[in-house]
Amino acid sequence: MKAVILAAGVGSRLGRPFPKSLSRLPSGECILGRQIRILREIGIREVHVVVGFKKSLLMEEFPNVCFRYNPVFYITNTSKSLLAGIEDLDDDILWANGDVVFDPEVALRLMQAGGNAVAVDRKKCGEEEVKYRTDAAGFITAISKQVENPEGEAVGLNLVSRGSLPDLVAALESCRPDDYFERALEMLVEKTPYRAVDISDYRCIEVDFKGDLDEARRLFNEGA
Repeated sequence: MKAVILAAGVGSRLGRPFPKSLSRLPSGECILGRQIRILREIGIREVHVVVGFKKSLLMEEFPNVCFRYNPVFYITNTSKSLLAGIEDLDDDILWANGDVVFDPEVALRLMQAGGNAVAVDRKKCGEEEVKYRTDAAGFITAISKQVENPEGEAVGLNLVSRGSLPDLVAALESCRPDDYFERALEMLVEKTPYRAVDISDYRCIEVDFKGDLDEARRLFNEGA
């Protein structure tokens, strides 16, 4: 299994002059550094980071990971960054947005799901959060920012099996430049099952705004 972390974006909503994945947590680690450490601790040795905005800062901070470049990061969204990260890989892939702070158990649950999987938090969602709905068997039937009667949030960590990887690549290729990668999943879920993996018992937060970063620092203030 390999991991891909999407860290190419400008992060304009947070309003920082550097990639938001470099934002520091109380432990002294930055968000991206914590992600890389956790992924390696749970057994994923090969980590690819998709960069764009101020890429040299990330590359200097983490010289021991693989880097992939989205050269049009300023006019594309996460669908194209994910495509840049996985298009020539041939393995099971766990991928994550580079601004998600999470407990190790979140990634472990995905790895143990036994196939394609989306980590979800069964909570009330705001307008900006990616929402989801499932069928009776627990597989995703809808995933986007606009889902009627959502069950909660898709938190930004996902897993695709090696056998389903070509379909995901093809769906990402057909996405518009400004699409989130969830648009590709939305196109696939009717024919390719993606299981919703409930991680509501664990800490996990995506940092979009300053308030999110403040909350992440409160949640993870013990340095674990």
